[in-house]
Amino acid sequence: MVCWSQSERSAIAELWDKIDVDEIGPQALARVLIVYPWTQRYFGNFGNLNSVAAILGNRKVAAHGKVVLNALNSAVQNLDSIKATYSKLSQLHCETLNVDPDNFRLLADCLTIVIATKFGAAFTPEIQATWQKFLAVVVAALSSRYF
Repeated sequence: MVCWSQSERSAIAELWDKIDVDEIGPQALARVLIVYPWTQRYFGNFGNLNSVAAILGNRKVAAHGKVVLNALNSAVQNLDSIKATYSKLSQLHCETLNVDPDNFRLLADCLTIVIATKFGAAFTPEIQATWQKFLAVVVAALSSRYF
């Protein structure tokens, strides 16, 4: 179990309130697919992912990026039970989709980069540290069925 200080809880909630899921979600998923092209194998039904332009213009990538980021809201709302919150999602990714759990970390890293780019100096090292702690817990929860 992770212990969250009140300042960490506040930092996560305040940052989350500023995040536009419709903007950040697609950007984060597209970045994963561009920077780590082997992750594209999980998205075979998304159509053309053969170039940066194709990925950035792909409506299915954008839509799934929104789904992924909307799912992160569950963790924000359930900081004290993230593992339980993502139990079924972890099972789905492990047993049905057979996603390499390292991809969750790659997505978390890309999400952090997109947020840092969006918020610039407002994304202070202190906020980043809290955000990365939060994402590490989410990644661990999503990976929990693999171990």
